[in-house]
Amino acid sequence: MLGENGAGKSTLIKIVSGFQKADKGSEILLDEKLYQVNNTFEAINKGIQTVYQDLQVVPLASVAENIMFDKLNSIGRSGILSWKKITTEAEKYLDMVGLKVDPNTAISRISIGQRQLVVIAKAIASNIKVLMLDEPTSSLTANETDYLFKVIETLKNKGILIIFVSHILEEVLQISDRISILRDGVCAITDEVSNFDRKKIIYHMIGRDEDTKPLGDFSPDKSKKVLEVKNINRAKLAENVSFDLYKGEILGFYGLMGSGRTEIAKILIGQEKHDSGNIKINGKASKIKGVSDALLKYKMGYITEDRRKDGLILSSSIKNNITITVWKKLSNLFGYVSDKKETDAAMKQYDALDIKATGLNQKVSLLSGGNQQKVNIGKWLAAECDILIIDEPTVGVDVGAKEYFRKLIWKIAKEYKKSIILISSDMPEIIKLSNRILVFSQKKVVGEVDNTEKDYKKNSRKIGNYISEFQIAES
Repeated sequence: MLGENGAGKSTLIKIVSGFQKADKGSEILLDEKLYQVNNTFEAINKGIQTVYQDLQVVPLASVAENIMFDKLNSIGRSGILSWKKITTEAEKYLDMVGLKVDPNTAISRISIGQRQLVVIAKAIASNIKVLMLDEPTSSLTANETDYLFKVIETLKNKGILIIFVSHILEEVLQISDRISILRDGVCAITDEVSNFDRKKIIYHMIGRDEDTKPLGDFSPDKSKKVLEVKNINRAKLAENVSFDLYKGEILGFYGLMGSGRTEIAKILIGQEKHDSGNIKINGKASKIKGVSDALLKYKMGYITEDRRKDGLILSSSIKNNITITVWKKLSNLFGYVSDKKETDAAMKQYDALDIKATGLNQKVSLLSGGNQQKVNIGKWLAAECDILIIDEPTVGVDVGAKEYFRKLIWKIAKEYKKSIILISSDMPEIIKLSNRILVFSQKKVVGEVDNTEKDYKKNSRKIGNYISEFQIAES
């Protein structure tokens, strides 16, 4: 199931899973019988299970406990639980998803991909008929994604219906038998996967063909070096990393997961310390102790990759999330923040970024992924940072939103003359936007590509060669 952010995918899932009520509409049938539920528990009892992008786990509990939580009343006698039986039962469901972990391990100690399989194992432990997966691969490595697809194929072969929601078109084309595309709350098309290609999917998602035109060209001011990084070292994070960033430049960081791109970003903003090396901002030696230090002293902001975990306060309002970076600036001598000033500052970004919501007071948790990312970016634009580190800006957003964020990044650099470090594992994105590209591998910068001409074929080959040559040299 595909669709832009706000197309209705999550709403439909919530209706089917009993989390929300439909106002009106046609009937839902399950096994050719009328399907009506008042809550998620009734949906689960009828065999409908949902695995959300924000995994529903209890971090301090064990793997076995997470799998068996809603089945504890069927285990043990007179209210006394048999932990041995709980573990044995959990192992049975772990085997079904092929996960080799000790069921007594705390779930906080296993990877995101493994947690995903635990949640699926929990779903299988019920009398499951339908499994709905909402953006299941957004936080997984390539290997974890491949393994998840094998599990999905196994479940499908056992007769379980899978509804797979993703923004990654290639995944949907790879794994699906049929595709449904939602647009503006309506099902635009449903057809066999063999009748789709990328171009047709995008057309039905956004109502037009994809915009593949170049964004244009601009030159950074090479006379103004805003950031100088020299020989930065930190055990297991960075090895002798050096680079310069100029005013109005988009400097791309490309590399595979764990290559050192995000690690050096965290050193720059003071989230991680470095053992040796120097960082200069606007020609002066800097000493950054943390994110607030980076912002208040040096006007440097970091738009994190995981907006839900690290970038946003999901339970708070759009207004509070946007203005959190400027509360000090908006407050008076007694630390009081005027509600009018805060509202004005938030509304400026709300309007400029065209955030789709009921208003500034809406909770961020209720927004679509694309609108959450707009709020995540808006708080740093409100702070008027001179240097922005933007980490994987289009992960978990649809194809229409991807183009929106790419144009926004371009505008921030070209028109506002901000200096940007763009971290992305999306090669077309990094080549479309960057003036220069640094290639990372195994915590080092292994090459630099002049991307002035934005020649995708030539520069993607250069990037691949840098990584391959380095890996061969290392081995």
